[in-house]
Amino acid sequence: MRVAIRMAQLPALLTVALVVLLIVLSGSTGLVLHVYALAIAAIALVHLVAAVRTANPASSASPFDAAVRKRTRSDERLPELARVEREVSLGMATAFDLHYRLRPPLRRIAGELLAARRGIDLDASPEAARDVLGEETWEIVRADREPPRDRYGPGLKLATLHNVVTSLEAL
Repeated sequence: MRVAIRMAQLPALLTVALVVLLIVLSGSTGLVLHVYALAIAAIALVHLVAAVRTANPASSASPFDAAVRKRTRSDERLPELARVEREVSLGMATAFDLHYRLRPPLRRIAGELLAARRGIDLDASPEAARDVLGEETWEIVRADREPPRDRYGPGLKLATLHNVVTSLEAL
C-alpha cells in the first residue's frame, strides 16, 4: 500500500502542475498536454525498470563480460611438468638418477608408443623394438639394463637425450 502511494505522489504532483499550467497558458493546451504525457511516460518507465531489476537481479558478471575480461596468467607450473623436468635434470646429472628416475618414464613412453603405433611389445619383441627405436634409445629402455656401478657417474648427455626424444617422436 505504501509503495502504491509513493509511486502515485509524483504523477499527482504533475497533474496539479498540469491543471495550473492549463489555466495559466490557456493558448498552449496541446504543448502542455504533450509535456505532461511525456513526463508521465518517463515516470512509468522508471518504475517499470525498477520492477524488472527487483524481479531479476543482475548477476555478478555476464558470460560476455567473463569472456572479454583478460585472464591473469599464473606463474604456477604444472606439477607433472615440474616432475618431468626434475627427472630429466637429475637423469642428466648422475647415472643413478638416469637409471632409477628418468629411465622408467622413458621406458613406459617407449612401450606405449611401440604398442599403439607399431604393434610391438617392448619386452616380448626386443629385436623389433631395438630396430625401431635405434641403438641409443634401446640402451636406455631395454629391460635387462644393469644398474650403474658408479652411482655418481655421468648421466645422460644432452645430445643423447635429444636423440632419444627424436626417436620416440618418430614413432
